[in-house]
Amino acid sequence: MKSLVVGTLVLVTVWVATPAIAHLPATNTLSQRVSSATSSPTIDEAEIAVIVESVATLADQGDFETIESFYANQIRVDYTSLWGGDSQTYTPASLMTAWAAVLPGFDQTYHAISNVQVDLDGDRAIATADVTADHYLEGLYWQVSGQYEYRFIKQAGHWQITHMTFNLTDEVGDRTLVELAAERAATDPVGYLQRQQTEQAVRDFLTSLETKDMETFATVWAEDAVQEMPFSPEGFPSQIEGRDNLIQHYETWPEISGSANFTNELVFYPMEDPTLVFAEWRGIVEIIPTGRLYEQRYGGLFQVVDGQIKLFREYFNPILLINAFGLDEENEAGNQ
Repeated sequence: MKSLVVGTLVLVTVWVATPAIAHLPATNTLSQRVSSATSSPTIDEAEIAVIVESVATLADQGDFETIESFYANQIRVDYTSLWGGDSQTYTPASLMTAWAAVLPGFDQTYHAISNVQVDLDGDRAIATADVTADHYLEGLYWQVSGQYEYRFIKQAGHWQITHMTFNLTDEVGDRTLVELAAERAATDPVGYLQRQQTEQAVRDFLTSLETKDMETFATVWAEDAVQEMPFSPEGFPSQIEGRDNLIQHYETWPEISGSANFTNELVFYPMEDPTLVFAEWRGIVEIIPTGRLYEQRYGGLFQVVDGQIKLFREYFNPILLINAFGLDEENEAGNQ
C-alpha cells in the first residue's frame, strides 16, 4: 500500500490525492490576476486572491503552520482526475501534515497560477484558477497542469477554503518523484512534523490519564524521562527521574481517580525548537479517597524526542492539590 504526497499538489493514500497549490506571477497586478463581474476586485475578491497566493508561496517556503489558518475545520479534496479513487475529507492539520511529509523532500517546487476568477454569493464564493506545478529532485523533473476550483465560506469576517478540486489537463515528466521525495523527507522531518509529534505525545499523556490507560501511559515516556514539579507541597516529590519511577508514581491513578478531564481546554504554544512545547490545560478530576473534586489550572513545558516525553516541567497551584487530596489532613494525623 502506497502512501504519498505530491509536493503541495497531491496527497496520495493508495493513490488518493490532496490539493494542489499555486503561486501567482509577481509581475501581474491584482486586477489583472482576478477576474470578476466588476471592473476592479472587491475587498472580498482581493482577500480570496491573497489566500490563493499565500497558500502557494508559504507551501513552497515550508510555512505549514500559517497555511492552516486559510482552511475551514473540514476540507473536501478532490484529485480524482490525477490519481483516481475518491475525494477525501481533511482537517487543516491533517492536510498540512500530509504536505509536510513530502514537499520538503523535493529540491524545489514552484506552483504558477493564472486566470483567477472569483464568483461571490453572500458568505460563499467559488474561485477558479489555471495552474502549472513544477517539482524538481536530483536533476529530475515532474510537472502537472490543470485548473483548480476552490470553494470558500466567510466565517468571523474571514474567508476560508472548504473544498479544493484539481482538474488535470497535462502531465510532463516522472510522477514517481513523489515516492522519492516522500522517502527523502522521512529521513529528516521538517519542524512542522516534529511539532505535530511533540503535541501528540502530550495529548497521549493527558488522554491516558483521562481513560486510566496505564499501558499507553507507560509508552509516552522516554527511558530517561524526568518530571519536575517546582511548586510541589511539602511531602510531595518535586522531581521524578526515569520511566520506571514515573510508572510507579502514577500506578495508583486508576484507583484514586474517578471521572477526569484534562484535554477540553488544552492549548499549545509552539517554540522555536520543535521538540519543545509549552501547554496550558484545565484539569477536573474526582478524587475517590477524599470524595473531593480536584480542579486545577496547569502549565507544562514538555520536551519530546522521537515521540516520547523526555522532560515534563509541571506548574500548578499546590494549595488546590493539598485540599483535594487531603494532604494537610494526612500531615496533621502524622503529627499526632
